[in-house]
Amino acid sequence: MSQEMMIECRNVWKVFGEDPKAFLDRHGGNPSREAFIDEGYIGAVRDVSFDVHAGEILIIMGLSGSGKSTIIRCITRLNDPTAGTIIFEGSDLLAANEAEMIELRRHKMGMVFQNFGLLPHRDVLSNVAFPLEVQGVDTAARMARAKEMIDLVGLGGRENYYPRELSGGQQQRVGIARSLAVEPDVWFLDEPFSALDPLIRAEMQDEFIRLQRLLKKTIVFITHDFEEATKLADRIGIMKDGRMVQLCAPEEMVLHPADDYVAEFARNAPRDRIVSVGAVMDKTDGRSKTSKASIHVKDKIGKVAEQVLNSSTPVPVIDDEGVVVGKLSRERITTALFSETEI
Repeated sequence: MSQEMMIECRNVWKVFGEDPKAFLDRHGGNPSREAFIDEGYIGAVRDVSFDVHAGEILIIMGLSGSGKSTIIRCITRLNDPTAGTIIFEGSDLLAANEAEMIELRRHKMGMVFQNFGLLPHRDVLSNVAFPLEVQGVDTAARMARAKEMIDLVGLGGRENYYPRELSGGQQQRVGIARSLAVEPDVWFLDEPFSALDPLIRAEMQDEFIRLQRLLKKTIVFITHDFEEATKLADRIGIMKDGRMVQLCAPEEMVLHPADDYVAEFARNAPRDRIVSVGAVMDKTDGRSKTSKASIHVKDKIGKVAEQVLNSSTPVPVIDDEGVVVGKLSRERITTALFSETEI
């Protein structure tokens, strides 16, 4: 994954109340929990810093009221931050005026929300073409682009349907197609699948993975579902009371949660599909090769569990060059799969 930074957030605050900036100033830019309560202010986002790498899926999650949706609204400036810095593709986003922000949202940012937001009086083709119409793209070009996006999300043949004639999953696909029509640099999704039935939700997650493999977008995705996050994310950030508690790869979060709050999210995570052999193996010197049956360092433990559990001795672990870099025993894989203690 490229380490080019698409978004850089530094010490971002979003405070709601009578005079949030003055409130922050009175308390040296870092009010205590008691100060918020005593003076009647709400700290929706509190001193949050993180980066979004080009081409990655960063998922931000937390309980209701944790600040996860507010931070995405700060990045898009649907809510202006009270304090902090947000750099978008190298430019200071908070220095942009209203007209510049409108242009950024029209051309650089794609957005998908939980409620779909489709125009009921327009058919699928017209809904998907709408943001291009707002941009002033000519009719032939926008309709051709809209048709391309409709085919991409698997709705070819339904161009003339109206939203009321579509299922929830199909409506969400229209919303996704519409957000992609502008060819955004960064794609923001705020709980896009949470209103869907479980089977349709799983289908849309698979569709999302397929689209990302094709398009390689930079994505900031909000959810409250940890299993969904581990299925989709390159990295997960967990928020609580407006603060970012932990941000790391799903595997790291499952194996080494920062605190009890994060551990509770990770408790029922599908470890067999998240944790790699390399994370739980006993390491060796990495200088020899083997002719014995072996497993790959990048394999997920669920894939190799049967082989390891059926072996009377630890199974060699190899890298891409076939060099033995470790060994995985029954005890290590059993702990990794079933123990709640850190490995």
